[in-house]
Amino acid sequence: MPNPTRLLIWHDNPGPYLEAIAAAGLGPRLDVESLPRKERPSEAQLAATEALLAWGMPPGLLPRMPKLRWAQSLTAGVEGWLALPDLPPGLALTCARGTHGESMPENILGAILHIAKPYAAIAEAQKQRRWTRQVAMPLSGKVLGILGLGAIGQEVARLAAAFRMQVIGTRRNPAPLPGIEVLPPAQADQVVERADFLLLLLPATPETEDFIQAERLARMKPGAWLLNFGRGSAIRDADLIAAVTEKRIAGAVLDVFREEPLPESHPFWTTPGILVVPHMGGLHPERDRAVARLFVDNLGRFLDDRPLLQLVNRSVGY
Repeated sequence: MPNPTRLLIWHDNPGPYLEAIAAAGLGPRLDVESLPRKERPSEAQLAATEALLAWGMPPGLLPRMPKLRWAQSLTAGVEGWLALPDLPPGLALTCARGTHGESMPENILGAILHIAKPYAAIAEAQKQRRWTRQVAMPLSGKVLGILGLGAIGQEVARLAAAFRMQVIGTRRNPAPLPGIEVLPPAQADQVVERADFLLLLLPATPETEDFIQAERLARMKPGAWLLNFGRGSAIRDADLIAAVTEKRIAGAVLDVFREEPLPESHPFWTTPGILVVPHMGGLHPERDRAVARLFVDNLGRFLDDRPLLQLVNRSVGY
């Protein structure tokens, strides 16, 4: 029998992953070690690890892992991994794309309902015992524009259809999707111009850096809202603040930022019309179990030398 494969789980909550490994019957083929995020792998662990599950890696460690052949990121975004100056060219890197499908679409829809339905204002009025009648915005017929029609974007579109919203969006492969007007990324400005709610689900790549800046904000409808649940680098912060402050767009709901946690001094906190959401879009109580299902599927594939799922394409950045 061949020697067991050395797996390092560098995560504060290894339980769901260990349970999934056991349930899949992979335990006898592995030598598994787990390590809290605050601790660094020992030299022995670095030397022996062949497969890794981690949020990310600090510079300097990967060159000290000569046997490492596969790393599974705990996140869908891998810009931190790809920014490493010492990321080995031959290392197979997989991401957690697709594991946010249970929560993020609902949270995005919740943001749209927060904008359209005045329950937050009603709750504030109740604290002061003020009878203040409000008029809710109907969603029927409104245009939801989605830049980045991946699995999350498609599920948001499906939910939005229940409110009879029109959905238009961009996708690298602009093949038809039911109930969605699909355009290639080169026609993103059409989505920007037509949307009443413009949802960003873009990955962090050189092409998406500062994608939303003054010129594109000027193309938006004056009553349109911007929602960013992709990556903070897609927005030029100062341009968005100016557009919202000057009422050139209605406002923005932001779940992601260039720096997280968002610094207390950042003007997003105090700009009327901008809602700061503390990166809760993809979180849910069972997230680790969802990632564990993908991880164990990939682990079995790795052990059997079969193609891995959600393999990162380094040339496109995700």
